[in-house]
Amino acid sequence: MPPKKAAGSGSGARKAPAKRKLAEEFPPGEVLTDSAKRQWKLGPPIGQGGFGRLYLAAENSSINVGPDAPYVIKVEPSDNGPLFSELKFYMRAAKPEMIQKWITSNKLDYLGVPRYWGSGLHEKNGNNYRFMVMDRFGKDLQKIFEDSGKQFPHKTVLQLGLRLIDVLEYIHEHEYVHGDIKASNLLLHHKHPDQVFLVDYGLAYRYCPDGVHKEYKEDPRKCHNGTIEFTSVDAHKGVSPSRRGDLEILGYCMIQWLCGKLPWEDNLMDPNYVTNSKIRYCDEIPSLMDSCFPGKKKPGEMSKYMNAVLQLGYDAKPPYKKLRDILLQGLKALGSKDDGKLDFPSSQNGHVPAKERKRKLPKPSEDEVEDEVEEESSPVVAKKKQPRGRPPKSVAAPSEPPAKGRGRGRGQKK
Repeated sequence: MPPKKAAGSGSGARKAPAKRKLAEEFPPGEVLTDSAKRQWKLGPPIGQGGFGRLYLAAENSSINVGPDAPYVIKVEPSDNGPLFSELKFYMRAAKPEMIQKWITSNKLDYLGVPRYWGSGLHEKNGNNYRFMVMDRFGKDLQKIFEDSGKQFPHKTVLQLGLRLIDVLEYIHEHEYVHGDIKASNLLLHHKHPDQVFLVDYGLAYRYCPDGVHKEYKEDPRKCHNGTIEFTSVDAHKGVSPSRRGDLEILGYCMIQWLCGKLPWEDNLMDPNYVTNSKIRYCDEIPSLMDSCFPGKKKPGEMSKYMNAVLQLGYDAKPPYKKLRDILLQGLKALGSKDDGKLDFPSSQNGHVPAKERKRKLPKPSEDEVEDEVEEESSPVVAKKKQPRGRPPKSVAAPSEPPAKGRGRGRGQKK
């Protein structure tokens, strides 16, 4: 249930968001026409989230869409906001020619950013829908992580980190941050299981519109955005997402993939406890390593990575090459190298996950609305939704006082 309106809050209090409608299921063979007049034929549905559905898809032809279809189409009722939020990112930064140019200029084998192939509006049975066409992928890493006993091989974690730094550098250079990096938002290519892609840009934020970085400003109304296990200290304090926040989140993910559980996962229903724990551990990285790897050899590259990220200023450009070099040193210490291989216990990889995890969606600001999307229809403001792991607003404050240290007032560092 949505949180109740606080007593005495007055007429200016925000109303609870209306419940979103789930898109009706379309039959195989339904044809959608995007804004560029390109036609797409739907295959069978392969998953659904809280308000949208995913379908296998191919370019329209007389042939039925088969199981090797190279595309997926995400469909939502047009008065829902999450897909609109993703479209802003994809239309600005994920066109195939842009991604290919980056791959070529940076001499990469691939880049783990889904390509945007088209979008548009579709009317059926008197209802209006928004849709987006993307590359098709396979399993998500969360499923593989759980099937692997919640631990990935050390080499695999470092390989994942290298590929995700590539992704983050690309989206950061295109004025966006992701804000919700986690295993369930990482998908393997359905034909190339050594390729990993960062998906779900519903929380993507344009941190540097037209080259002007957003200011560091704590806002209690925006506290704890993202997925609580991994989100950055900045996000816990209601600060707008930044490049350093993405890299901090990636650090927490890599540590969890190595050890199985982060120290604050014992009380995720208390966001202040999680925040204070992260602040204390960020002030004392050796304690974080001791807690995550008790009685074991500590992964030295993780300490170096976290220290490098936590020294960054809010608006500082991250040293991507230095961070990659740290992980490469970790591979060398293992007697390995960056061979691009992701060694998972299972190579089964033929489906797109059927369940999308919940996360809070920020309200798009007017200056971030896409001109291209406006041409399709009037934008719909995204309604807020509780992220996975985030407690209801009625949770009592923790008994311990707020932690002091590096995590406090971090906007001053350069």
